[in-house]
Amino acid sequence: MTRYFKTVERLVLAGLLLLLVWIPLPLGSNRDWSAALMIFAIGSLACVWLSVQMLQNLSLGSGFRKALVPLGLLVATQAWVVVQWGAELTRDSTATFQYLMLGLSYCLLYLLVIGLFRTRKRLSVLLGVLVISGVLQAFYGTIMTLSGLEWLIIGPKDHHVGHATGTFVNRNHLAGYLELTLAAGIGLLLALRQEGRFRWTGLFETIMGPKMRLRLALIIMVIGLVMTHSRMGNTAFFSSLLLTGGLFLLVDKEHRLRNGLMLASILLIDILIVSQYFGLDRLKERLVNTRLSDVVVDGAVVEQANELRGTVFNQALPLATDRPWIGQGAGSFEAVFPPYAGNLPLHYDHAHNDFLQFFIEYGVVGSLPLVLFVVISMFYALKAMVQRRSLYRSGVGCGAALGILALMLHSLTDFNLQIPSNAATYVVLCAIAVLANTHKVGSGRSRNKRNSKEGALEANLGPTREAGPTGHSIR
Repeated sequence: MTRYFKTVERLVLAGLLLLLVWIPLPLGSNRDWSAALMIFAIGSLACVWLSVQMLQNLSLGSGFRKALVPLGLLVATQAWVVVQWGAELTRDSTATFQYLMLGLSYCLLYLLVIGLFRTRKRLSVLLGVLVISGVLQAFYGTIMTLSGLEWLIIGPKDHHVGHATGTFVNRNHLAGYLELTLAAGIGLLLALRQEGRFRWTGLFETIMGPKMRLRLALIIMVIGLVMTHSRMGNTAFFSSLLLTGGLFLLVDKEHRLRNGLMLASILLIDILIVSQYFGLDRLKERLVNTRLSDVVVDGAVVEQANELRGTVFNQALPLATDRPWIGQGAGSFEAVFPPYAGNLPLHYDHAHNDFLQFFIEYGVVGSLPLVLFVVISMFYALKAMVQRRSLYRSGVGCGAALGILALMLHSLTDFNLQIPSNAATYVVLCAIAVLANTHKVGSGRSRNKRNSKEGALEANLGPTREAGPTGHSIR
């Protein structure tokens, strides 16, 4: 019977990994049918896994207990959405119910990731699958743009022609997704770095040796990110890379040279060399020519603003002050914004600022738990990154912190967290931040005597050497 339960759990794990690759494919799951399919799939996998756990009556471990607070905060937000919907506080009950179903699915997804990926081997597989999914998106978007075919999965592109969008409609959403998968890849690369004295041959092995496949994956994703020509997407990612990378170098003094050269190789090779041939100049041109307001000389408009998101933000602010505590209702922005839109030439179903939109829709009561969820997730990521007992844990923590920060910066001008696939992947990365601190080095049956002693030493205070997934000895 125990063997049967283990088989079922492996099937659930495989199903979840496949789902993480699938959800960006149908337009980011940002259609009613694809969002419903994602909700159904996550709910089904969660029901099977929870049934197995209850039948086995097994403890989920200390790692799960540490995840209870962030999970509870996610659930608290959904409880508030139930109140909005049930008490008819929302201005769009249909959209609020849909957001409630999506929110519950994110809670179950967080629970599944924490429960299923508790060992180092499984956590490495999860990071690897996110990298594979990011490579597929970047490669598809790049090939479509370079070939001139410009097709989405379900038909030809109508918007953002000439820019990489992958299987997303909006290039900014592909950029947001790649920020998360790039962070997973960088975290995995840093986690698998070797211990010991710095050797130039070791750096050469990282760049050109067995890890070259991972480096190549990062290069492909950077090319895809640059070819989106997303201004804030690129700015957010590389800014967060500099910030988290700089902090990472400060806290790990022992391996500062190796880590610095590794991060420098990502910046120099991927950006300054490779990306020069894939639209970096066009991206710089878009950044330089961005105008948020009209240029007026002697009372006459010389150049009109070519970016309306600042105008949308300003005209949506009264909505935030209208019902600041209870909000307008989850998902109701599209319904309540038109009276405030004025003479805007386009229809806006989102605020192009996730922070503003969450505050407008959820109010203080519903937004505060989400803010705390992100803050606690970042705390766990930084906690793993700054500790020096395990190179693997610090590397994964650095990757998680990079992704969490990047999408938060990008959310200042876009609405990635309103796209189901990106929001779900972000929740997965927040769960990885917890797992970076709490995962086990290996299963109890498969761990040999030496590794058992090492695990015991790590649980105490002394620095140890742990066997990494690739067989290299890492600290």
